[in-house]
Amino acid sequence: MTRRTWLALSAAASLRAQDLPYPGVSYRNYARCLPDYLKSLAGGAYERRLGAVKNLTTPVAIAERQRWARQTFWTLIGGELQKTPLNPRTTGSVKRDGYRIDKVIYDSRPGFPVTANLYVPEPGPGPFPAVLLQMGHSPLGKAYATYQRCAQGLVQLGFVVLGFDPQGQGERVYYPDASGKNSRFSSADDEHSVAGWQMLLTGDTATRLQTWDAVRSLDYLLSLPYVDQRNVATTGQSGGGTDSMFLLAVDDRVTCAVLTSANTENFACKEFSAPGSTDDAEQNLIAAAPANFDRWDTLYPFAPKPLLLTVSDKDFLGTYSPQYINSGWEEFQHLKKIYSTLGKPDHVAWSGTALPHSLEFDTRLQVYNWFLRWMKPGSAAITEEPPTRVEAPETLQCTERGSVIHSLRSETPFTLQRKNRPPRKPGALDNLLQMDAPASGPFTTLKTFPGRGVTIEAVEIASAPQVYVPAWLFSPRPATGRQPLILLLQLAGRRTGWHEDELHQTLARQGFAVCVPDLRGVGDLLPEIGPGNPRYVRSHNEEEAYAWASLMLGRTLLGQRVSDLLALVRGLKRHPAHRDRPIAVAAQGQFTVVAQCAAAISPEISRIYLSGGLVSFESVAATEIYNHAFANFVPGWLNTIDLPEVTAYLSDRRVTMAGMVDGAARLLDVAAVRRAYGAIPNLEVLPQAAWTPEAIARFANS
Repeated sequence: MTRRTWLALSAAASLRAQDLPYPGVSYRNYARCLPDYLKSLAGGAYERRLGAVKNLTTPVAIAERQRWARQTFWTLIGGELQKTPLNPRTTGSVKRDGYRIDKVIYDSRPGFPVTANLYVPEPGPGPFPAVLLQMGHSPLGKAYATYQRCAQGLVQLGFVVLGFDPQGQGERVYYPDASGKNSRFSSADDEHSVAGWQMLLTGDTATRLQTWDAVRSLDYLLSLPYVDQRNVATTGQSGGGTDSMFLLAVDDRVTCAVLTSANTENFACKEFSAPGSTDDAEQNLIAAAPANFDRWDTLYPFAPKPLLLTVSDKDFLGTYSPQYINSGWEEFQHLKKIYSTLGKPDHVAWSGTALPHSLEFDTRLQVYNWFLRWMKPGSAAITEEPPTRVEAPETLQCTERGSVIHSLRSETPFTLQRKNRPPRKPGALDNLLQMDAPASGPFTTLKTFPGRGVTIEAVEIASAPQVYVPAWLFSPRPATGRQPLILLLQLAGRRTGWHEDELHQTLARQGFAVCVPDLRGVGDLLPEIGPGNPRYVRSHNEEEAYAWASLMLGRTLLGQRVSDLLALVRGLKRHPAHRDRPIAVAAQGQFTVVAQCAAAISPEISRIYLSGGLVSFESVAATEIYNHAFANFVPGWLNTIDLPEVTAYLSDRRVTMAGMVDGAARLLDVAAVRRAYGAIPNLEVLPQAAWTPEAIARFANS
């Protein structure tokens, strides 16, 4: 046989084989379910906003969009705060050739001091143009080398410069280690997000905290008699650039701006790849997608004032998401048209660097020349930076001990959220969870096969558009009476406990039907890693990132998982062998919250067993260093309800709590749990968590 003949016969055989139906179970790619669901939400948000932006063809329409953007931004981040006394004070000064550096402190909010360095040209009375310099996420804050160099360069060019420590950086570390100065966390991002998660529970945001710091810093800068009130700019690198975007959204007093490597990427962008451009807490705008608002909307109120956007063309390779450059460039075209419609197309520009993410020499030159062009007309462009020197952080220190906590007994984001709690307003649980409409999709048995004393079904249920919940269903063989069908919510999903001598089949051989699903983000529904630079996409393929993405797209991850569970309950109630069985839900760890919420919504859940669950979100809010899954965080939760009130809805049903924990994941005794839940009928509290056939069978039979 010739090679050509052999190849032809092989190809024919292959074609014939492809015509045969596959005899096994053709599982769908469950790893795409959550990403595809979020991509659909993001796609809808992108198209809605794009339609609105394309209609901005007149100055009147643009003015209305600017008003809307400012109002919507304040609403999304928690609302504008009331201004209180700044109480400014100068704690020292450093003299240098041609300028001085004042060490200043002022209060952004009562008892919440901001440490800052004020660079003032000398000699000369002014008035000087001024720049508010906002810092990226260096632990050193205002003392970071490239930020010092930028401030020194600007002051020698005739600008007053105010550079302040952001939340959790420099002298404003709010979770200090034993040294009293350094954070106990590995990065400034964690200082932002640990506080930011907690603030969400009472409807506040890290975005509002940092935006308000910038507003009050601008208040201080404009209070100085030698500052030109009509000639004030803002700039910032990385997170400082993003904070500058937020300031442009809310404050008309800024007259010029340069954003360097800011997060100029819309979340609901074209070619969205889940979980999208999630970042630390202040950069994630909660429920922005349903409002048709995105990050570039923060720049619209600033038009047509002079605005330069500079980027690192390498940032899409790891600092930001793979769509960073594409999304930013697309949105820049829309903003450029706004400037053109307002008659000032030259007032907005895009520039960049081929170097990585940093405020390096070439980018600083762009900052200087933009400000010289627009704030000091007639100045020649420069090609060299004025001489700079990096000061030791101690030289720039405003407080005696380098810590606002130890030197000034500062409030912290934690203490502020404890003191400034809005009154509770009860509301519907399903609305609070931002749930989809109940699914009516089919409950499908993919395959049925025998086990030792059990019948096993591989099943799935349609839960939401593009989302299918897979599960194992173990039934006693032969079939028995009306013992409950137990739905098990395990931390690892259906991947553990399924062997014939383990939990699931042991319970089934005792007469229970047992269903073990994977909920969104768990087990087979764990999302696949998307395209892009591995350093970025791997670090973002975590539950935290998907929880943030869900919040920004207006569908909490907790609500999605409750929807999954309710869809499964409805499907099981249509199963011919089990439709008459009562349904009991047993849940582990973080999934106890899912079980409580689902049971409160669905009367078809007859009882719940909670093993090692959280006692309340109030205990999270009351714990500075808490330990609970972000997937369960719901914005404004504590303004509406808490887990004891959710459980009170189940007073006519059996609830067993075993080994409940507080916000720091510390085991609580029975008396403490009883105090938290009060006199709820049919509530059993056990001292230890247990996830055994004996414990679950006892609960199901009670």
